[in-house]
Amino acid sequence: MFENQPKGLFALALANTGERFGYYTMLAVFALFLRANYGLSPAMAGTIYSSFLMLVYFLPLIGGILADKFGFGKMVTTGIIIMFAGYLLLSVPLGGDTVALVVMLAALLLIGFGTGLFKGNLQVMVGDLYNDPQYKDKRDAGFSIFYMAINIGALFAPTAAIRIKEYAETALGYSSNDAYHFSFAVACASLVLSIAIYYMFRSTFRHTEGGTKKAAKADAASTEPELTKEETKQRIVALCLVFAVVIFFWMAFHQNGLSLTYFADEFTAQSAQGLQAMCFDVWNLVAIVFIVYASFSLFQSKTPKAKAISLGVIVLALAFLFIQYDAEGTVTVSAPIFQQFNPFYVVALTPVSMAIFGSLAAKGNEPSAPRKIAYGMIVAAIAYALMAFSSFGLPMPQTEVGADGNPVAVHVADVTPNLLIMVYLVLTFGELLLSPMGISFVSKVAPPKYKGMMMGGWFVATAIGNQLVVVGGLLWGAVPLWICWSVFLGVCLVAAVFMFAMMKRLEKVC
Repeated sequence: MFENQPKGLFALALANTGERFGYYTMLAVFALFLRANYGLSPAMAGTIYSSFLMLVYFLPLIGGILADKFGFGKMVTTGIIIMFAGYLLLSVPLGGDTVALVVMLAALLLIGFGTGLFKGNLQVMVGDLYNDPQYKDKRDAGFSIFYMAINIGALFAPTAAIRIKEYAETALGYSSNDAYHFSFAVACASLVLSIAIYYMFRSTFRHTEGGTKKAAKADAASTEPELTKEETKQRIVALCLVFAVVIFFWMAFHQNGLSLTYFADEFTAQSAQGLQAMCFDVWNLVAIVFIVYASFSLFQSKTPKAKAISLGVIVLALAFLFIQYDAEGTVTVSAPIFQQFNPFYVVALTPVSMAIFGSLAAKGNEPSAPRKIAYGMIVAAIAYALMAFSSFGLPMPQTEVGADGNPVAVHVADVTPNLLIMVYLVLTFGELLLSPMGISFVSKVAPPKYKGMMMGGWFVATAIGNQLVVVGGLLWGAVPLWICWSVFLGVCLVAAVFMFAMMKRLEKVC
């Protein structure tokens, strides 16, 4: 899985892991923070949440255009500095008045702009590692590894957000609302780690940074073929068609931080026992990840020593899980913790998906990237079909006025946590088919002169989808739950049909 990959991949992946850990720690509690700290309605909190996500994913277009002119490396470094300033501002507890709201919005603007300079350009640099002919056939696998690294950071984020908030409340004596800011401060520390990794291992990917005469000469000597105007047009059109489809995936997928979190907070049982309880301890999930990777290593290793080490890791992880098991133990289930399941599944299932597609590729049957994206849309539709079916008969969301005069969500049902655990699993299957393959497709198909802009285009599509996340907030409490989920089911199916209709044109440029 990790063999024969360029060294720069691992450095860039780790740098991104640090940044994503801070981002997802903040995002895990952000929607709940908006409602608790400012007394916002679900719809208004959803509007701010989705607008922030839109900003984070729209601005990479601007970052890509700037990088095409000034270099990818400069934009990545500048982006980290600006993000740090934004997270630092968000970390200051200022209360819930109008001034605090304005400061919070200013912080979101800084975080969005910094991410715009950082995120897309780092991924272009990853893609450029594979311009070397010796790595040409490793591009899809490389982006799967890169995507897995992102989710390692995201895996620990919900637990970190919850634990730090609880520590601020109990040990430091901060109010519940002020304690949220300590979760946001984690992002500042993670960015310091990210920039440190970037510069420590810069020599392994410096040739992809651009913006220098040396890099320009390297680009001129690139093995990438010159494209005619017609070929350039065909590629841009194909990319725009893909962008149009992924809008609706992200609209549905990023309900994990909004309507699915509302569902976890108001309709899902707030405690778990036995095996189910073990799912909510991140270290148990880490043990399962070790078992998965060690199992692959056990069968793929070529020496007895390597096999013995792999077997030892499996035994130790199983022993840890056995010690952790408590048939009578009960744990409290907090709504944000459900967001750890998606990154867990990504990390655990990446080697499985790579093995499946590797086997298909060896037989000449691997689906093209556009076909994988279409399949991903169908899988996402299945996830919301499960939510719609399970929501029949559930009451409408309810609110009441709290002691401070602000509306407070009421917990009205105790649906088994297994529902959301399963839904996140299905959504993750869709994500693995769509997101890393889509990024790989963009890096491969984008005309050389417009790489930064086209990677920015991918993020613009994601941004539009994220803005449409607000639909979940607007529907929440306005229609029965099964109708809410059916909306996302419908848009995913329509997008899949459109993708299959355009398949010949898309596969022509692969």
